[in-house]
Amino acid sequence: MPVITLPDGSQRRFDQAVTVAAVAADIGAGLAKAALAGRVNDKLVDTSYEMTEDATVAIVTDKDPLALEVIRHSAAHLLAQAVKLLFPTAQVTIGPVIENGFYYDFAFSRPFTPDDLAQIEAKMQELVKADLKVARQVMSREDAITFFRKIGEEYKAKIIEDIPAGETLTTYQQGDFVDLCRGPHVPSTGKIKAFKLMKVAGAYWRGDSNNEMLQRIYGTAWKDQKSLDEYVHNLEEAEKRDHRKIAKNLDLFHIQEEAPGMIFWHPNGWIVYEQIKNYISELIDQNDYQEVATPQIVDLELWKKSGHWGLFNDEMFTVESEKRQYAIKPMNCPCHIQIFKQGLRSYRDLPIRYAEFGRLHRNEPSGSMHGLMRVRQLVQDDAHIFCTEDQVQEESSRFIKLLLQAYGDFGFNDLTIRLATRPEKRLGTDELWDQAENALSQSLTNLGLSFEERKGEGAFYGPKIEFHLKDCLNRMWQCGTLQLDYSMPARLEAYYIAENGSKQVPVMLHRAILGSLERFIGVLLEHYAGKLPVWLAPVQAIIMNITDKQASFCEEISNLFKKQGIRVKSDLRNEKIGFKIREHTLQHVPFLLVVGDREVDMRAISVRTQQGKDLGSMPIEDCMGLIKEAIARRSRTD
Repeated sequence: MPVITLPDGSQRRFDQAVTVAAVAADIGAGLAKAALAGRVNDKLVDTSYEMTEDATVAIVTDKDPLALEVIRHSAAHLLAQAVKLLFPTAQVTIGPVIENGFYYDFAFSRPFTPDDLAQIEAKMQELVKADLKVARQVMSREDAITFFRKIGEEYKAKIIEDIPAGETLTTYQQGDFVDLCRGPHVPSTGKIKAFKLMKVAGAYWRGDSNNEMLQRIYGTAWKDQKSLDEYVHNLEEAEKRDHRKIAKNLDLFHIQEEAPGMIFWHPNGWIVYEQIKNYISELIDQNDYQEVATPQIVDLELWKKSGHWGLFNDEMFTVESEKRQYAIKPMNCPCHIQIFKQGLRSYRDLPIRYAEFGRLHRNEPSGSMHGLMRVRQLVQDDAHIFCTEDQVQEESSRFIKLLLQAYGDFGFNDLTIRLATRPEKRLGTDELWDQAENALSQSLTNLGLSFEERKGEGAFYGPKIEFHLKDCLNRMWQCGTLQLDYSMPARLEAYYIAENGSKQVPVMLHRAILGSLERFIGVLLEHYAGKLPVWLAPVQAIIMNITDKQASFCEEISNLFKKQGIRVKSDLRNEKIGFKIREHTLQHVPFLLVVGDREVDMRAISVRTQQGKDLGSMPIEDCMGLIKEAIARRSRTD
């Protein structure tokens, strides 16, 4: 007779084994109808899951964030069923949930066409209207192999053959369609309310290029049509905002085949890059960091000793000179430890904060590179803090405040913070992990920040905080990190002299605010659709004459602005003023300054903003003050 404890702490008693669906029905008919799955003792399960003992139970509806995983998993099965109904000779392979959707791989004799996708999607809608019951079944490994071979699903049989003998498997059936799956799934196909097939692409069986090519159909699924429409709209908007297109229009950078994954910065792009770098440099200087610079190429032995070679050797570029092996550095941390080790360090010296805009190289696969978002050569706003155990919490809080200030200045105020805790395979004692995780969580709590805990996702040597910022299209970008490391300083024999005279290994905090500067610039360009805030714009103001008679006055104004540190250019071409305004509006110049005979007589400037607002004529000094105020405000609206 199980006792079921609900999220609000109330309890319900049942005389016999009870399913999640029955618990929902006992609470109320409305909840029973809305139930998509359940959480039993924090495990996600089907509504048909049966409990014979006491348990904590939460009913998962479409209001629960976990619902999307169940909906998308079920939508993948819906896709496979539709394909089998329309193309019976197609064989199904795997169909997992991915970010924002799902896919399913099929073996079929001919390529699927856009017309096929439309037909498949229509069939999926029919299956939703049919509201077919989804039933979970338990099957032995041997019976499962026999079953799938009998119905001609050779790929499924091969998948099962790789599962250890004696394991019990589960299948899910909806109508006549049966698929191998761990679940959970929605109770019936009618619960899948909003989906869309996106594209078809090639995919090798088991990801091996030596195997046969399959066809991968991608789809997306959401809790309702409004969410789906918003997602599709954001995809279309993201296409318009592609930072590579913006870079070409604004002449910021390019990439070419002779240097794959490496950026050729043009003058306009380099201005943006330098503004960001200088801003971070000033910020960390105000917070007692010391900038350092370390070699680009370092003996391979150091990377072996630090552990990087064993973990990341496939991603590292290497060179040889005089029969000696070197690696082009993929990260800065081992080199910063070398600086720390020069001279005898005392506990009085700590904390020591080393920062470096180190140029790093990582041998990313050619197929994974994407403009600025994933490159082979990058610069990180990287820093390492060497401190005592007692200083970890204070240093963590100090860094988080610094990070939040920076994000606000760039216009990002909507963050998701995640604390990744101890993985199953890890170094150090449970007591040490308790102390480290508590220090990081307490630093967030002390600042009044809410966070998600990601159990088991920390590094093997320490927990970490991840900072995910949300852009205007509701996309999440992980940029900042704060990571505790008890391992590398010990591996590289770093120590300080403690108050009692003993040698102690320092705690090392790896931290970055923006992460890769290249990637962050890509995020900025897409977030602002190329209309960068005044402080970051390559050209902050353009001065335009109406006739040649105002040319010398325009040059005079330009020189005055430059002396005030404003990035200004003059457009003195013999073109109509309307043409010039349109052209520089498309170039997203924040301030458009027009000079005619009246402005010359009054020693004034007619001011227009990028948004098309006409501010009228104003004295030169007032115009400079307006622009300088906008620069000083950075991206803040508060």
